[in-house]
Amino acid sequence: MKYFRQILIYAKPYKIYGFFNIISNIFYALFGTLAFVSLMPMLKVLFKSAEPINTPPAYNGITKLGDYIENSINYFITQKVNNEGELKALLFMIVIIISTFLLKNIFGYLAMYFITFLRNGVLKDVRNDLYEKTVDLPLAYFSEKRKGDIIARISTDVLEIQHSFLSILELIVREPLMIIFTIIAMLALSPKLTLFVFIFIPIAGFIISLVGKKLKKQSDSVQKEQGQFLSILEETLGGLRVIKGFNAEHYFNSKFRNSTARFYKFSNSLLNRQNLASPLSEFLGIGVIAILLWYGGSLVLVEKTLAPDAFIVYMGLAYNILTPAKAISKAIYGVKKGDAAAERVLDILNTESPLADAPNAQEKENFNTGISIQNVSFKYQDEYVLKDFSLEIPKGKTVAFVGQSGSGKSTIANLLTRFYDVNEGSIKIDGIDIKNITKKSLRNLQGLVSQDSILFNDSIKNNILLGVENKTDAEIIAASKIANAHEFVKDLPNGYDSNIGDSGNKLSGGQKQRLSIARAVLKNPPIMILDEATSALDTESERLVQDALEKMMQNRTSVVIAHRLSTIQNADIIVVLQKGKIIEKGTHTELISNNSVYKKLVEMQTL
Repeated sequence: MKYFRQILIYAKPYKIYGFFNIISNIFYALFGTLAFVSLMPMLKVLFKSAEPINTPPAYNGITKLGDYIENSINYFITQKVNNEGELKALLFMIVIIISTFLLKNIFGYLAMYFITFLRNGVLKDVRNDLYEKTVDLPLAYFSEKRKGDIIARISTDVLEIQHSFLSILELIVREPLMIIFTIIAMLALSPKLTLFVFIFIPIAGFIISLVGKKLKKQSDSVQKEQGQFLSILEETLGGLRVIKGFNAEHYFNSKFRNSTARFYKFSNSLLNRQNLASPLSEFLGIGVIAILLWYGGSLVLVEKTLAPDAFIVYMGLAYNILTPAKAISKAIYGVKKGDAAAERVLDILNTESPLADAPNAQEKENFNTGISIQNVSFKYQDEYVLKDFSLEIPKGKTVAFVGQSGSGKSTIANLLTRFYDVNEGSIKIDGIDIKNITKKSLRNLQGLVSQDSILFNDSIKNNILLGVENKTDAEIIAASKIANAHEFVKDLPNGYDSNIGDSGNKLSGGQKQRLSIARAVLKNPPIMILDEATSALDTESERLVQDALEKMMQNRTSVVIAHRLSTIQNADIIVVLQKGKIIEKGTHTELISNNSVYKKLVEMQTL
């Protein structure tokens, strides 16, 4: 329950529905008990087992309350029979019984009606917070997690928590109240018989609890395996082209089947244990009823201390306990499953982001002097990718980073955008450490065009507008013209309202990249970061994209991570990296004349 208690905080905005649910459940339990108690007067009329009372009974204190109620009912029935006859009195009793059952069911519906708003409200809020937290967490968090597992937590686990909310409110309110009211009625009818019955109830409860002990662990295994096969599905859909190209369908089919086989095994074990709860509790309940019949029968037939009509009502009340007892045992299992799901959800919600804004972080709205990288060291895992790295990037200059794969080029882009934090040293903008600038205002100063054109299943217009507001159609078209995208967009059937499909798959690589550039141009940031923006393009697309990049970089500070050296010959500073360190620095002409590493890289690419 420790995880579930944290989830219960989400019920606070919907507490009014919880209050009405509790009130409805109180009346449900009350009328559920009265429905059986109201049978007794009818049985007395049928069996003529009670002596007629013609004078109103006197109230003699709380200890004699049961006798007073019974005598009052007897007096009422006697009056009815004397005035209207036995048949009409019986009909009146039947109407009362039907009315109590009707009221019981009305309040049962109202309880479910109100709890629906609470459950669905909690589902909505948990899911929203989980999504926001997922978006807020740093990229490093997701390098260790499967995407499918995250999807399973947001979908299936949150749904499991929602179902458990119904279980826990039944466990706390409705069913216990039903049992309490029924026990009070049973004690009023026969204290001796009730105390005898309750010797056996703790034994039954202990046996039921043994069944549910492993439920949370088994539920956790089911939910983890669900995350596993959803992850395989996500990878399959993302890499379908490669899977088909390498005839790897059999391998992925086998991988998915192995996962679903494990899910099948875990689910069977979990559901069989869960399904055992209801028949076991019913069988144990019937066992208690059997003992009740034996001992109660002896009170009626041998000792003659209990009236036959009272015993029949008592048996109905005893059986009335079975339904809430079964519901409680099922609810206990539901809560255990919900607790396992809550643990997985809270694992994300309670994760502290190492990249959270500092308490005194400031908003920075402009860029004045330059970027300073001072003695930076950084590692993703064990080995340092950058070691004691320093560089000054003046405002308005274009700085290009070149080097072999793994030399640390893209890492610099990740650190400048604060997708990761440096392990040692600092990165400053206008002399202010970026850790002391809010992430939102830092990234507002930057535009990013990466090697992978990340586009979304939406219209071209909405993809270009990503992250910016209040831009006119004219501004969107102007940005697209700078990015050399307007020519192909205007020829599409729906122009800027055309949907580009999942990940922009309806477009070519060059078209997608030009839309990414248009998005960055529309944002109009003072700092532009280009991470191998042309490396995945063919020659024709590269020419168009390179032209767009050059227009975009005018009058801006640009950091260019270059794979194709032909794209950075006009850079103000070219920095050659090797194993995270600067080995050469200068203009294209200066580096060629040095006749060193840069010249060899250029010659290799030319060849």
